[in-house]
Amino acid sequence: MNTSNNELLERMAELIDQGNVEALEAFLSDLHPSDIADVVESVDEDNRLALVRALPADIASESLAEMEDGETRAELLAALGPTEGAELLHKLPDDDATDLIGELEPIYQDRILAELPDDEAGEIRDLLQYDEDTAGGIMTTALVSVLDTVTAGEAIDVVRIQGREAENFYTVFVVDDKFKLLGTVLLDDLILADTKEPVENLVEPIVASVTPEADQEEVGHLISRYNMVAIPVISGDGVLLGRVTFDDIIDVFEAETTEDLLLFSGVSDDEELRGSSKDAVRTRLPWLLLNTLTASFAAAVVWIFRDQIASATLLVVVMPVVAGLGGNAGQQALAVTVRRLAISGGGPLEGRGHIVGKELLVALLNGLVIGAVVALATFILADVVGANTLIGLVVLLAMWGNIAMAGFAGSFIPTLLDRRGQDPAVASTVFLTALTDMTGFLLLLGLATVIL
Repeated sequence: MNTSNNELLERMAELIDQGNVEALEAFLSDLHPSDIADVVESVDEDNRLALVRALPADIASESLAEMEDGETRAELLAALGPTEGAELLHKLPDDDATDLIGELEPIYQDRILAELPDDEAGEIRDLLQYDEDTAGGIMTTALVSVLDTVTAGEAIDVVRIQGREAENFYTVFVVDDKFKLLGTVLLDDLILADTKEPVENLVEPIVASVTPEADQEEVGHLISRYNMVAIPVISGDGVLLGRVTFDDIIDVFEAETTEDLLLFSGVSDDEELRGSSKDAVRTRLPWLLLNTLTASFAAAVVWIFRDQIASATLLVVVMPVVAGLGGNAGQQALAVTVRRLAISGGGPLEGRGHIVGKELLVALLNGLVIGAVVALATFILADVVGANTLIGLVVLLAMWGNIAMAGFAGSFIPTLLDRRGQDPAVASTVFLTALTDMTGFLLLLGLATVIL
């Protein structure tokens, strides 16, 4: 942290110790709740609870909602007690309140919900039944809807009433008397229309909708694809249940990107970026142990061909080059493929086949060029030291084959996982690097045994 941040924390700690609530509120009045959240996470544990209690309820609630998901904010909410916790949840939209209380143990959830009005508690309980990574888990039930049988003027009166409870609404949903979604009407179209114009004449068809069980990543793809501000969540029979707004999707994309980056690096997505050293060891050590196992397969290949290595020591010089370039080529294909799948949402089966074919062709061309360059250098070196110059041919074939295999595996593995409904990012470098090392050594040493 820089000096200004240290001074900020020292000043806040001083005000907390003094119990000067008014000065503390004034001190934090110019900060956004997300900035206050950073401050709360930065102060020591003894002062966190005092700081949250010193804040006005609306600011404290928003600050808790802006904190990183994890133990810290859940512990704070539980430590506040049922009455104070319920007061903070009351200030939040139902989706944010559900996210917060969903991190608590059931016993704490029940205590806080018991302090809320029955209607609010019921809405939160309904949302808690959905998995946190689904559309139902991130949707809000606060929305603006009108019947298709009313006029534009009557609809505007309804919007004025419902709009006080709904946060950031730009689209008005149109439903029938059974609350089945019929379409939408833009707010500006509604305002500009003649007051006697029937709403059914202004309805636009739904571009996209999701069920509450839909994966949050799928929801994000639809909002991004169709440039939607909010997407409706409907039941199997078309009843409007809620909406997912773009600001929630921004958080989803950030979380998914972080998860993919961790998986690419062979780190469990359970690791908290701000977690302790103990937590980091706990999540990373199993991956390193697994990597040790996969690396042993490549070592076994080297052991099998130990006699060939002893008779052609120049192979030792070339081995890390063949394996390393194969690993880099595989990671390139893996990164591009996962990103393409993320943007397109997988696309049709033919699209997936095209991805693998393209990466294989690219790998074949790159492998031929790189293999020729390394083979030429090896040929010259072999000639200088008096070794068998046919090793250049061995290197060319091994390099070409390993890079081609790396390109194929780097695109095929994530594509296959995506087709089976799994996260393609789990095809991490832990497995791909081991595969390219083993294939590179096997090709190089096997071809050397046959040709030299």
